[in-house]
Amino acid sequence: MKIHSTAIPAIIFAISLSSPTIAKAYNRDQLKLLQKSVAEWNAMRGQQPELAIDLSKANLEDANLKGANLSKANLSKSDLSGASLDQANLEDANLSMAYLKKTNMKSANASRAWLAGANLSGAFMKDASLKAANLAGANLRWAKLGGADLERASLKNTVLFDADFEQVNLKGVQFDNARFIGNATFKDAELSNNTVLPSGAPVTRGWATMRDARFVKEAPAAPPEFVPPVMAAPVVIPENMPAGSAQAVPAPPAPDVREVEEWNAMRQNNPEAEIEMTEEKLGHAKLGGVDLRKASLSKSDFEQANLDKANLAGADLAGVNLQRADMKEANLKGVNLEGANLERAYMKNADLSGANLQGTKLYSATLYGANLEGANLSKASLLDANLEKASLKGANLTGATLIGVNLTDAVISSATITPAGKKATRSWATLNNAVFTDK
Repeated sequence: MKIHSTAIPAIIFAISLSSPTIAKAYNRDQLKLLQKSVAEWNAMRGQQPELAIDLSKANLEDANLKGANLSKANLSKSDLSGASLDQANLEDANLSMAYLKKTNMKSANASRAWLAGANLSGAFMKDASLKAANLAGANLRWAKLGGADLERASLKNTVLFDADFEQVNLKGVQFDNARFIGNATFKDAELSNNTVLPSGAPVTRGWATMRDARFVKEAPAAPPEFVPPVMAAPVVIPENMPAGSAQAVPAPPAPDVREVEEWNAMRQNNPEAEIEMTEEKLGHAKLGGVDLRKASLSKSDFEQANLDKANLAGADLAGVNLQRADMKEANLKGVNLEGANLERAYMKNADLSGANLQGTKLYSATLYGANLEGANLSKASLLDANLEKASLKGANLTGATLIGVNLTDAVISSATITPAGKKATRSWATLNNAVFTDK
């Protein structure tokens, strides 16, 4: 398998002799100790400096981790939103795709940390050290970095809308393909001829002056190279494994799901593997054509993600956030979307036959031409949704809200259940500009 410089481990498989299953993503004992006391945690790290720290996908939301020693820790996909990491040691830590929204990281040391794909929206990183850190693809919208040191860091493909780089050391930073750099603040920031703009061109004195930044002339240097962190073997705790899998042994980590071609190749080679990806943070991800059949994705975040022509047949998407997601021609046959948020989702010509959409939010969703035959839409909110030319044969709309819904030329059958809980009739279809069929 080809390895990319920004490739990020996604899920961990534990293969048993009988059938594939999945190991826990983090070490529970380590998580409990960290949550109990930072002082005790730091003492443990001091006594066992070589111990592999596995906190991947751990829920540390709003945790007080001020001054915690998390150097070289695996925190990939962890939820640290709202947490306090002030003065924490994150040197060489793996924070790939971590959720750090509104996290406090004042004076934290994240030198050489791997933050590719992390969500740092609204994070407070004043005076933090991010020297030589890899933030490729990270979301830095509204992030506050005043006085931070990002020398020779990678900010390729980042979102920089309203990011604050006031007095930040940006010498040698790579901004290749970064978005909304024009909306970022650079007052008194320090840039050099080794700093690379989104266009790929080096920063000039004139560019820096126009943004009230300082320009420093340096000896030309080659762009820094970033090597993905080497993760220790996943911890398999026998009592946490399903019955009959005591002989399970760790297998190599799967590719990042955002590397769609590699991910799909892995699925093709492991068609029976169970995919457990609950509470994933994949907002804005480009996942067109991805194979997530029968995957467990409950409570994950796919807001504004591109899932056009994705195969999600039989997947568990209960409680998932799919606001404004693009799902044109997606295969959602038999999917469980109970309680999901599909507000303004674009699902033109998608196959939702037999899907469970009970209690889903479909405000202003586009379902033009979608196949909803046999779907359960009971108590779903379809306010202002567009179901023009959609097939609702045999669909259950009991208790659904249809205010403002567009049912023009939608196909209604005698097996369709109306919001009143009664079988649809030709007159009900006509009243809603729909087409009625007895078939």
